[in-house]
Amino acid sequence: MKCPYCGHPDTRVVDSRPSDEGAAIRRRRECPGCGRRFTTYERTQLEPLMVVKRDGRKEPFNPDKLLRGLLLACEKRPVDQEALRRFAYTFEDQVAGPEISSEEIGLKAMAFLRELDHVAYIRFASVCREFDSVERFIEEIRRLGGVDKKGEG
Repeated sequence: MKCPYCGHPDTRVVDSRPSDEGAAIRRRRECPGCGRRFTTYERTQLEPLMVVKRDGRKEPFNPDKLLRGLLLACEKRPVDQEALRRFAYTFEDQVAGPEISSEEIGLKAMAFLRELDHVAYIRFASVCREFDSVERFIEEIRRLGGVDKKGEG
């Protein structure tokens, strides 16, 4: 690393230890050119997951936005809200790659809700898949295999 004092192109590490509860590494360095010491910190820099919208625009993934959609679909349903929070706030960890389409987010959320509560699933699917008629609702309910304990209406 270049010395900030004299510009010497190479410095040597004299001490290295974890910092910020393991989130960074603190390094004490010495310059062979001027003999001065300085401290550097090495941290992981994560790039935000980018969501590719239907119109091609990109925006950073926002777990709060996903959670709001899940909560809205589960309104007045006997659903564990902590499970919704866990899904939304760990979603980014489950995605491999720097980008995901909004459609893929919707599909993953629908798969999650399908196991949790059928009514919430249908509500979420109706928005995600843009249901435009009662027939679309009926089709989706038939795909679920009818109504059961998870979604008595």
